[in-house]
Amino acid sequence: MKTVIVGGGVVGLTSALELAQRGHEVTVIEAACCGAGASHGNAAKIAIAESTPVPAPGVLLQGIRWMLKPDSPLSIRPSLAPGYLRFLLRMATHCNARDFDAGLDLHLRLGEDANDLFDEFQAQGIDFEMHDRGVLLAFETRERFDEHCVSLPAFEAAGHHPQILHDDDVREAEPALSDRIRHGLFFSADRQIEPDSLTQGLLKKLSDLGVVVRENTSIGRFVRSGDSVTAVVTSDAEVITTDALVISAGVPSGTLARHLGQSIPIYSGKGYSIDYSPAPIQLRTSLTLEDARVAVTPLNGMLRLAGTMEFGSTDDNVNEVRVDAIRRAAQEAFAGWGDGRGEMAPWAGSRPMTPDGLPVIGRLDSVKNAFINSGHSMLGLTLAPGSARLLAGLMTDGSSTLPDELLARVSPNRF
Repeated sequence: MKTVIVGGGVVGLTSALELAQRGHEVTVIEAACCGAGASHGNAAKIAIAESTPVPAPGVLLQGIRWMLKPDSPLSIRPSLAPGYLRFLLRMATHCNARDFDAGLDLHLRLGEDANDLFDEFQAQGIDFEMHDRGVLLAFETRERFDEHCVSLPAFEAAGHHPQILHDDDVREAEPALSDRIRHGLFFSADRQIEPDSLTQGLLKKLSDLGVVVRENTSIGRFVRSGDSVTAVVTSDAEVITTDALVISAGVPSGTLARHLGQSIPIYSGKGYSIDYSPAPIQLRTSLTLEDARVAVTPLNGMLRLAGTMEFGSTDDNVNEVRVDAIRRAAQEAFAGWGDGRGEMAPWAGSRPMTPDGLPVIGRLDSVKNAFINSGHSMLGLTLAPGSARLLAGLMTDGSSTLPDELLARVSPNRF
């Protein structure tokens, strides 16, 4: 079975791996370089402890209050296209406790085997950098700590029991922290992955499996016969025939789906990251500075800071005000940060967001042999292996790793 996958980020590449191992003849088409977008600039971790959906009670109201604060963790730009306004209004309807709890449960179910699946990748000979340091969610204020603890029963029901820390116990867990950090939750199962090494490892494995990867190749149009896609025509007029199509292109996935007659609201949530090499401090664990919403991930020979959510941006330009806010969070949280020596050029990029905060996985209603695997917001690395396995089952024998009621929640036909 010939299958074309549009998109060469971590979700597209893991989908290609699963399908190739099930006998598909796979071609991956990537508009730029594989792994160069959100897969490159993410927080570099399997974030089971942070699997909460973006739409949460009070999130958009907080964003509106922060509109006049250019360095806030959440930004909503006021000059938006009508489609983006509809997207945000739709997201507002999901900012309630019921949808938040249901979304968290789904993310935990979809990501419950992430560590095992990445271990399986390495057992197959896929070479990439992975660490097992856990994550410390670090809080300055008791208010933010208590707010976060409301969701702990869902994590505990899924088998994730954090160590609760206060005052000196927090700094015993991570000695580099300053006295500003008063409370913490340590989740031991979270891991760290250097994303570029994962991309390269997957590409090598895919090459060994005979997968064709076409980088710097964009889609011109789709060729249809009745209710099926029969070919993909690239922007340089090459025709690639196919028996099945998978859209896994991050933010552009929504536009590609519209070309097939289906409206799927996937919009950009812009994020930033800064790498330091050598690292200005040595850390025992990875952290998330919860009050500033900044992830801090130690890797081999480097340290990554990642954070912010910016709705309404239409480019990947770096906003220095927002980068300064990330730097300042590290300066205040770590006693020995100093001048942050070793800083490299900041990165900014678009993460694919949906109004209900859940990924989009499954067959399109508009075309019987077209599928989508996208919309993973800030959890692409965490959910990629489970999403790929779910998609491959649906495409090959109709099996699902999720029960029907949860499968319906990620279906592209829910909108």
